Amino acid sequence: MSIKNYIRDIQDFPKEGILFKDITPLLLDPKATKECVQILAASLHGTVVDKVVGAESRGFLFGMLLAQELGAGFVPVRKPNKLPYETIAASYALEYGTDTLEIHKDAIQKGDRVLIHDDVLATGGTAKAVCELVEQLGGEIVQLNFLMEISFLKGREKFNNQKVFAAISY
Repeated sequence: MSIKNYIRDIQDFPKEGILFKDITPLLLDPKATKECVQILAASLHGTVVDKVVGAESRGFLFGMLLAQELGAGFVPVRKPNKLPYETIAASYALEYGTDTLEIHKDAIQKGDRVLIHDDVLATGGTAKAVCELVEQLGGEIVQLNFLMEISFLKGREKFNNQKVFAAISY
């Protein structure tokens, strides 16, 4: 089974010039979803993970499934004013603009071994902001995990000292 067969391209979304990778066909197929979770989890090779941090919003989907598979807690990182408790924030650049992410200030404890998950590694801005948040709270990042990587955007280069895994590369 090739996970790539379940990713659909949407031209000019969310704005002109962007080729969006739509994962909804993957989510519709429970066998493909399960296979994808197993591929992502296997990339950790027995690494202990205390928390899986998922970036809003598509990072929540497989992030939560990975947390269950790994027996870890799940931490959502959200856009501003979406989390109900006290937060810290980090801003970042997207390939088509800028944004900010927040995390509950008590979500990561000093020394927690953290897997960061998002759906796409493009320019790396979102993942870099999530790394900043986790490190600010004292977490130890064990890996950055992505469903897919858009390699020509060179986002991986932002993480020279981190282990990065993508199930699919374009």
